[in-house]
Amino acid sequence: MKIFLDTAEVNEIILADRTGLIDGVTTNPTLILRSGRQQSDVIEEIQQSCPNLESISAEVVANTADEMIEQAQPYIALSDNVTIKVPCTEEGLVACKELSNDGVLTNVTLVFSTSQAILAAKAGATYVSPFVGRVDDNSFGGLCLVKDIANTYSRHDVETQILAASIRNVRDVGRAFEYGANVCTLPVKTFKGMYKHVLTDAGLNQFSIDYHQALKEFT
Repeated sequence: MKIFLDTAEVNEIILADRTGLIDGVTTNPTLILRSGRQQSDVIEEIQQSCPNLESISAEVVANTADEMIEQAQPYIALSDNVTIKVPCTEEGLVACKELSNDGVLTNVTLVFSTSQAILAAKAGATYVSPFVGRVDDNSFGGLCLVKDIANTYSRHDVETQILAASIRNVRDVGRAFEYGANVCTLPVKTFKGMYKHVLTDAGLNQFSIDYHQALKEFT
């Protein structure tokens, strides 16, 4: 049961890593664009600042497997914990197979069906990323997709880890793990929201009142 942070903001990653609760980081071209920096600079700084993370993702964007593999080389050279994200396309899975055979961590992204997840596993992917929220947006069950993939992988002893992505609320984090996800990657806001519960706040407030009342009465 692992939690990755879905962001390219290095300061946020460093703060989250200090909690000891974060196992990795995912990025994508959209998050990189929002950071206002080059992907190579972001990935290198994350690796240098948080070297003990299990996985730091770098996504390749190209049309052919050869181009994806070539694009991946500078990231692979940074560290063994850099995971190359490839799309769930024919060329992406060719790249995944070759990279995986070379011992490189891989994540097949933009997965929206169990059939795609099967192909990703056959290609030797370290992680497969079903997009829970985007599936929900299209009137299908994103969490049901996680469950279907988990059941299929379990039945066939597949080692590929299910990395549930596009998770937009705290409730879905718990359910994704319940349904068989190995990893959930979360925006910072969702990760911080996991700490929160109205009854926790109420309980702490009452304990504080009682503690100070006891100090007055018994000292």
